[in-house]
Formats: sequence, structure tokens, C-alpha cells
Amino acid sequence: MGRRTTPALTVTNALMRPVARSRRNPDQAWAKAAAEAQRETGVEADQSDLVWIEDFRFLLSCVAGVPGLTPIGWISSLNDAKQRLITRLRVRQLHRDHPEVGAEPIERPIFVVGLPRTATTLAHRILAAAPAHRGPLRWEMAHPDLPVGPEVERQRVKLAEKANVVTKWAPDFDVVHPVEATKAEESILLLPHGMYHVLYHSPMPEYQQWLAERDTTPDYAYLKAVLQVLQHGRDRRRWVLKNPLDLGQMATIKRVFPDATFVWTHRDPITVMGSLCSLIDLSYSLFLKRVDRPAIGRLALEVMAETVEAGRTWRQGHRDSVVDVPYHRLNADPARYVPELYQRLGAAWSETDAGNLADALARPVTDRKHEYSIREFDLTEADIEDTFGDYLKWVVSLNS
Repeated sequence: MGRRTTPALTVTNALMRPVARSRRNPDQAWAKAAAEAQRETGVEADQSDLVWIEDFRFLLSCVAGVPGLTPIGWISSLNDAKQRLITRLRVRQLHRDHPEVGAEPIERPIFVVGLPRTATTLAHRILAAAPAHRGPLRWEMAHPDLPVGPEVERQRVKLAEKANVVTKWAPDFDVVHPVEATKAEESILLLPHGMYHVLYHSPMPEYQQWLAERDTTPDYAYLKAVLQVLQHGRDRRRWVLKNPLDLGQMATIKRVFPDATFVWTHRDPITVMGSLCSLIDLSYSLFLKRVDRPAIGRLALEVMAETVEAGRTWRQGHRDSVVDVPYHRLNADPARYVPELYQRLGAAWSETDAGNLADALARPVTDRKHEYSIREFDLTEADIEDTFGDYLKWVVSLNS
């Protein structure tokens, strides 16, 4: 696995170096960005927003301290935080202007969870394609709103497509994790905090420790508030959400969404770790001047083992809320297995669903392949087997 970014990234980093000097004073840079967000939305931050703003001040201070952070790494993190604040302010104002939005019931949502690279995206898109279901589309999450006209919708789709410039710098993203503005996408675009900042942006031990001690209930309450906005004034359908790392947050999710069901995808951790480390490596290459692949291996193994353990511990007392999906059964014969999955979720399977299945299974055509090896990240099969213990045996039995 050689260099994974294009020369355009080097040029862009050089051009952005003067702007990235704001990294020297991250508190000041964030205060300026937060003020801009309030001016752009015309919404003044209230007390709950101030707590949210302070949390992001801490995150950005951790980002600013990352050794070898590139100008793009800093500017994109700052802009992402600003955009998330803009979205939050808009959502809160919509709830304030339309109190009936907060009465929207989010009934029996489905959360697709599991280790990353275990076909969570496939399961998500298959389930979200059902006429009675829906997933949050990427363009919707970029600008949550009540129903708008078709022209405004087209403009927002174009903006979402334009914002996805990452493949210009790292073409492998089209293979590893293709993104489309009009497809259902991960809810990490709405959750303000999570390990995705560490796994897909840059290593931040202090932020990682802060996350471990933090109550995530407000994050999922905010997710519910956004879903209420996206549901209001539209046909009510069953929400299908996906974030692999929700696997470690099922207890919190159940407090906010008491009738939620979890679809847990299972795949051999040895294969998973190679694919995940490759994705982290690709993501880090956009943010860091030098990527430490052995460190990626250690981080991924630690985080994934903790996430699986948290999920298994919670599942023991809530088996009726979890539907286990073996990766190989889903991939080997989806036409047979998916109707069974629908039945287990209490969802009706129809000819329309059968027709939609092929579209959900389709991936962009490319002549590139996702190639990876755990050896490049200083991991061995024995390391992974020892770390995951009997979970690996359970996965093998589920997939057999």
C-alpha cells in the first residue's frame, strides 16, 4: 500500500497554509466561527447551545494539538464544527417556530450497528429502500428542514455533491466508502461527538478519554430532534439509521428511542481489522503529514474490542431488541436472506422490495479494488484472535 493521495492535496495544503495559522489560537478561531454561525443563521445561541459550543471548543483544542496536522486537517475540522453548529441552530429554531415538530413520534426506528466494514452500509441501504422505511439522505442531513420546493431541493443536492471533494484528493474513497448525496448515509453527520473524530480524522488521546467519560444522551436527543424535523409534513415511515459505532451506545439509544431495534452485522474480525485499518489510513492521509500505520493498528484493535464488548454486554439483557445478521449469509444470497430479515423486523416484504433490492446492492463501477493487509498495520491473526476472544468463535458459528 503506497501513497494514497494525489498531488492536488499537496498543492491545496500549500495554498491553505496562511489560512491555517488560526490553529495557533484554536479558542479564538472557534469563537470567531461560532459567531459567524449565529450571524449566518440569524439565531442567537442559548444556554444549551453554549454547552455544545464549549464541547466543540475542547474538541478543536485537541485537533490543534495533533502533531503533523495538515492545513486541510485544521481548516476542515474548524469548518465541520461551524457547519454542525449552523445545523443545530437551524434545527432548534424550527422546533421553536413550529412546536408541533417536537410532537412527531419517531416510532420503532431501526439502528444498523456492528464493527465497521461488516456490511453495515449494505444492510442500511437494503432496509432503507423499503417503501415503508426511510433513511436520512446525505443532502437532508447537510440542511435539515421542513418540506421545501423541488427547485430548493435540487440546489441543496448540488451543494451536497459539491461539498464531497475528498475523492479529488484521495480517489480510493470511491472504492472504500462511496458517497452519494441522494442516498441514505451515516448518522454521524448529525451526531456532534463520537469516536469517528478519532478514527477518521486524527488520533487524539485526550479527546478519546473525554468521550469515554461523557454522557451521550444529549447527542441522541438531538438526533431525534433532527429526525422530527425531517419527518414533519411528510409521510411517516419507519426510520432506518446507521452508525457502526452505535454498537457501543445501545443503552443510551434505548433511553431516547425506547422501541428501537438494532440490526447487528457480524463478520470475521480478522478481515474487518484489515479493511478498517485501511480506511483509517486513507482518512488520516488527508489530515496528517505522516501516517503511523502500526499506531493505527493498535488504536483500531483497542477501540473495536471495547465497542464489541460494550455491545455484547448490553445485548445479554436485551436480546429481543437485537437482530443478528451474519455478513456471509447477507452477501451470499441476499434474495433469500433479506426477506427473512424483514420478517424478523416486523416489516412486510413485497414485490416492490424485491425490485428495490438490486438497486440497493449496486455499487459504483470502478476498475480499482480495495486491497489491504493487517501486516501493514503491525497486526497478526493471533493478535486479533486473542483480543476478540470468543466473539470470533460466535461470528464463525453465525456465518456457518
